[in-house]
Amino acid sequence: MSSSAPIGVFDSGLGGISVVRQIVKDMPNEQVLYFGDSAHAPYGTKSPEQVRALSFAIVEHFVRQGVKAVVIACNTATSAAVNELREHYDIPIIGMEPALKVACDRGDVPSDPHHIPQRVIVAATPLTLRERKFAKLMERFDSDNEIYKEPCPDLVEIVESGRLGDRDLVMSTLHGYFDQYDLNRIDSVVLGCTHFVFYREYFRALLPERAAIIDGNEGTVRHLGVVLESLGKLAPEGAHGGVALANSDPSERIAALSRDLLNR
Repeated sequence: MSSSAPIGVFDSGLGGISVVRQIVKDMPNEQVLYFGDSAHAPYGTKSPEQVRALSFAIVEHFVRQGVKAVVIACNTATSAAVNELREHYDIPIIGMEPALKVACDRGDVPSDPHHIPQRVIVAATPLTLRERKFAKLMERFDSDNEIYKEPCPDLVEIVESGRLGDRDLVMSTLHGYFDQYDLNRIDSVVLGCTHFVFYREYFRALLPERAAIIDGNEGTVRHLGVVLESLGKLAPEGAHGGVALANSDPSERIAALSRDLLNR
């Protein structure tokens, strides 16, 4: 069994294109429909009710296009809407959450029976860090590790405004958020927003070499593949995959920026 139906992927704006890139890399036979909601970005400073309404409108549009699964390539929308979307639709809805488990599991060393406490900064949007979903995730790990929540809304804005290449702006913004920490003591930074994955090289310049930079894109796409395989809905072997980009902001600037991010 197989399915040539597309996979729908959406985000509050352009950050989810980092997830699309991972799908293209790991599942090259699949057709992907991407929708960025840049006209309403950022989601991270909106109320959960607003984010749920926007998410339902997008998924309804995907369903009308015949998608076989939806990936919410946005930690904020996952926090606010994934449970309600799963109750309402009978296709797989794959959500994302900050990869805190991956960061904390680095303290489990095979040669040492004792967990080595990890010092982890979770960089995300304000709403992701406020939501109950993240609080429950954090409760699983904060007794054995030091976890610091760092909301970074300006990092979303920089991507959306096309200024990702302005190194001085990016580095000064990162220093504004992270200079409060003794980074030499930090074991890892979790990129808890898909926009932030585009900053990986900047984070590498900011952090000491020993600190890991962790995001959830690879694990999310792996989970998507497992779910589709279990349902017999992977694309046929040898199928030609592709990506169609759409956005609620119809400007050529956003269209060009979307293409640039997909191909960078």
